[in-house]
Formats: sequence, C-alpha cells, structure tokens
Amino acid sequence: MSDPVPIVIYTREDCHLCEVAEETIREVAASEDVPVDIDVVDVDTDRALAEEYGDRVPYVYVDDRPAFKFQVDPERLREKLDAAAG
Repeated sequence: MSDPVPIVIYTREDCHLCEVAEETIREVAASEDVPVDIDVVDVDTDRALAEEYGDRVPYVYVDDRPAFKFQVDPERLREKLDAAAG
C-alpha cells in the first residue's frame, strides 16, 4: 500500500461547504482505495491564515498543491489522487 496522500482543508467553524468538501474527499478516496491524511485547519485560529484565506474557504491542497476553492469536484479529485498516489 502506498503512503497516504496529504490533504489540507482550510476551513472555519459552521462552514457547510467545508463539511461537504471533507465528506467528498473521504468518499472519493475510499472509492478509489487511495489512503489520505487529512489535516483540517481552522483559519480563524491563526490571524495570518484568516487574513490570507478570509472567506475563501474551504480551500483544499492535495499533495501540497492548491487544488480546490469552495467546492471539491469529485472527478478532478480522482485525477489528483491517482497522480499523487502514483
């Protein structure tokens, strides 16, 4: 089995789109049988992150690369996971 693909989701409390993004990532990763290591980061806990991302959440990085903003497209995520898992 390959190493988990690192995924970072920049989020904030009470963000419905953020919850949907994380759920989509988990569902697609499971369906593709690609292990993922998801780090959920609340931008409101860090002033610099809050300034950088503001209301632009969820913001998702896949394998240390910017991947999605606001919504996660399942098909594009499949492609990114397959590429990262090699």
